[in-house]
Amino acid sequence: AAARRQRTQCDLPGAGKRSDIALANKECLVSAGSLFVDAVKMGGGRLLPVDSEHNAIFQVLENDQRHAVERIILTASGGPFRTKSLDEMRHVTAATARAHPNWSMGLKISIDSASMFNKALEMIEARHLFGLNPEQIEVIVHPQSVIHSMVGYSDGSVLAQLGCPDMRTAIGYALSYPSRCDLPVERLDFAKLSRLDFEAPDEIRFPALRLARRAMESGGVQGAVLNGAKETALEAFIKGRAGFLAMAEIVEKVMDALADLPAAATMDDVFAADEKARQMAAGLIR
Repeated sequence: AAARRQRTQCDLPGAGKRSDIALANKECLVSAGSLFVDAVKMGGGRLLPVDSEHNAIFQVLENDQRHAVERIILTASGGPFRTKSLDEMRHVTAATARAHPNWSMGLKISIDSASMFNKALEMIEARHLFGLNPEQIEVIVHPQSVIHSMVGYSDGSVLAQLGCPDMRTAIGYALSYPSRCDLPVERLDFAKLSRLDFEAPDEIRFPALRLARRAMESGGVQGAVLNGAKETALEAFIKGRAGFLAMAEIVEKVMDALADLPAAATMDDVFAADEKARQMAAGLIR
């Protein structure tokens, strides 16, 4: 719907004026990445990421050294089930899934974070935002949420953006870019912090990461399929009609069934793929 409104607005007087977009919505790039990025380029605008991870990458990605970028590393807190077993995760509810240890967020995004579908969407978003290959995008679990993401260069250097978990930092940077404004956010106390922990993500307990990589490698409208099926499965979980682990199972079955859909030439193709994915996921849930 937002994309349709944007198309209509492009026909209005003055629509030729360049606009920078502070983008906080993952789904636009996940579902219609190439079309979205091409439209921004044609309009002469810039995409300024607001998501904390992508904003962190944007801050440490040296424009004149893009040829030397080897990888980007998206950090993930691991959510409330980072140390839970598969058996324990089978029985969680929407109420327990929304209790994020570091961030205060809405119900849906908190559950997405708990299942790591949020990080899966961020992987696909990063590919389109920064023009990367799937193999250049990594995820590392960092429970403290102090390092918001990193960029690794061909000389072995890794640049990271650090800060207390507060979305005002990312929002403020996007709104004031290329300057930096004074923000009333907590400052890091490294002596009090004392340690930063990292661990590899478990793609058996959190298969959303594997599905995101599959969507990136397949290309086409697989991002739209993943997102549409995930949205339907998420609603079912919230309403108690599907289990927590069943969300990824539903998404994978829909991706299997719609693997041969052609690439999107227009936004209507994206909407059609999204609708097919939602209908198929709903059928599986019934």
